[in-house]
Amino acid sequence: MTAQSHGWGAIAPWVARWAHLVPSNGHVLDVASGAGRHSLYFAAQGHPVTAVDRDADALISLQARHAALPQPAGRLQTLCADIENAPWPLSETFDAIVMTNYLWRPLWPALRSALAPGGVLVMETFALGQETIGKPSRPAFLLAPGEALQLAGDLRVVAYEDGFEPPSEASPTGRYVQRLTATSPGTPSSPLGRM
Repeated sequence: MTAQSHGWGAIAPWVARWAHLVPSNGHVLDVASGAGRHSLYFAAQGHPVTAVDRDADALISLQARHAALPQPAGRLQTLCADIENAPWPLSETFDAIVMTNYLWRPLWPALRSALAPGGVLVMETFALGQETIGKPSRPAFLLAPGEALQLAGDLRVVAYEDGFEPPSEASPTGRYVQRLTATSPGTPSSPLGRM
């Protein structure tokens, strides 16, 4: 994938809806960030952000776009890593993990371990049914009904959606998606009552 095809555009509405759960100055991990639309959003809010992607060109683009943000912007660290074919490259924990349009099931235990106590996971990706209207079409990249809930394990589910999203300007054919927002056990980093 190139920087031009992944990670550009506006923040995903699902991420925007739940961004308030990220604590002030909470460290955000953007998984498979591409050119970093979510990294830039959280950095603009003053959050330190770590963006991980295997596309070095996309990360270079992200760094340039981050440098152009009005100050003070949150610190941005980029990491070029193949998180599917190498060990998990990070040892720290994060107050929030954001992952959209990406699925690699073996990564989920590492993601749950990387979530700080009370941290929030916000994810959105394609679901079965998508293969009937476009790409991705391989089952390896599509969540089965309810699968995001299973992958979340012991996380506390705050919100979950699974179904067909009608056609829109961003997705002319519509799309099948699953969305999950969940928090890790421990002291909440942000009050859930602010939903």
